[in-house]
Amino acid sequence: MSDTNKPQRPRDTELGAQQVSAFLSANLDFFDLHPELIERLELPHESGKAVSLIERQISVLRERNMEMRARLNNLLESARDNDKLFEKTKRLVLSILEAPNLDAIVTALYESLGTDFRVQYHKLILLGDQDKILTSHARVVGLDEAQSAIGTLLRTNRAICGVLRQDELEFLFGDDADKIGSVAAVPLYHGNIFGILAIGNSDPNHYRSSMGTLFLSYIAEVLNRVAPKLLS
Repeated sequence: MSDTNKPQRPRDTELGAQQVSAFLSANLDFFDLHPELIERLELPHESGKAVSLIERQISVLRERNMEMRARLNNLLESARDNDKLFEKTKRLVLSILEAPNLDAIVTALYESLGTDFRVQYHKLILLGDQDKILTSHARVVGLDEAQSAIGTLLRTNRAICGVLRQDELEFLFGDDADKIGSVAAVPLYHGNIFGILAIGNSDPNHYRSSMGTLFLSYIAEVLNRVAPKLLS
């Protein structure tokens, strides 16, 4: 068998891809010392045409620049949305603080939720004696009745979001229950529970269990401190 028929073994002096990569990583100034090689390097392109390393680097930088611009635009949009949310919330809080009576509080709450925040459905339910809680704008029910209908919602001390049972929807929203797909609700406490604030949307996925409830919880905290003084 002649030497020409023997399979050729790679010589020890030949470099593999990993060795080349390791060398270039350890010698980042290599192409600075050999700029003529940059012009000779070619990389495959999606179009099928080969492009130089410099062109490829420019293309990568351009793509990164577009990505950074998109991220910056998202951040700016979020900042604008947060500013608008803050202004709406501030108007609502001031209206609640300036309200002279319980009906004025409920009116301010409903106008803000419906007009400023464009909430489709909203309802404030107060718990107690109908003869003692004087309001024509909020629904007043006995604690026992509420515990029987929405006891699970009342036992939590935080806002919850998601899809509710039909009987819970009927208790919270009355005639609008069939129109509501998802709900965000928060119980109201001042020592003891005295009410629940619920907002609804026709989209079953609008209020999800994974979404944040900071705004609703904040409004509930304001009501917790103001409303009890006017309940009797």
